[in-house]
Formats: sequence, structure tokens, C-alpha cells
Amino acid sequence: MIKKVDHIGIAVRSLEKTLPFYTEVLNLPLLGIEEVESEKLRVAFLQAGETKLELLEPLSEESAVAKFIEKRGEGIHHIALGVESIEERIMEIKEKGIRMIQDQPKLGAGGAHVAFMHPKSVSGVLFELCEKKGKKGYHE
Repeated sequence: MIKKVDHIGIAVRSLEKTLPFYTEVLNLPLLGIEEVESEKLRVAFLQAGETKLELLEPLSEESAVAKFIEKRGEGIHHIALGVESIEERIMEIKEKGIRMIQDQPKLGAGGAHVAFMHPKSVSGVLFELCEKKGKKGYHE
């Protein structure tokens, strides 16, 4: 069911101010930066061993990440689990009583198909299911 921890999402106020820590202090390679208009975000992916870090900068006060930062401050936002057959995984998880934020996958950063479990169903952790569907590049 779960192939690996694909990435860890980290909410930040500013990529410009935050990236130097990751690229210059930790020496992590920057894989790419893109905007996810549907979520009102700018994201940066960094390689950290076999896992990626996804820095999430809100582009609007209306974005879910801006509201997260306002409520909890900067920090770990979600853990993304790499899966195959995301639609089947969503059905299996729902059958086991876990509430999903999305009942159908949506398009996320890097062209991945994603769906989030509701944190109230899983001890306060926001888990993302993430399926790449053959995409190559920094989000592979």
C-alpha cells in the first residue's frame, strides 16, 4: 500500500528567507520551485537523502497554509506517503473509518495526484497520499 515517505511538507512564510538555510547550511540540493495556483502556494522541493522536503509558501492569506501558519506558526505541515493506485487507497482508508479531506485525488505540485486524510482521524497528523503516475523530474 505505502511505498515510502515521499516528502515532508514544511510551512514557511517566505521561500526567499528560508531557502538559504536548507541550501547553504544543510547543503541540500534544490530540485525546483513552482506555483500551485489551485492551492495559492509557491513550493520548493529539496532532496534530503531518499526523501524530499517540500517548503510551502502561501501566496494568499486565504490559502490553507497561510491559515496553518497563522494558527500554529511555521513548521511541519504534512507527511506525504507515496502510493500506487491512489483511488483504491482512498477507498481502503475510508472503509477503515478514516475521514478524507478529498474523496477524489486532485492535481498537486509536480503533477502528482494527491489526497489528504483529515488530521482529526489520525491523531492530529495531516497525511497526504501521493501518486506520481509516471512523472519524472524533481517530484519523482
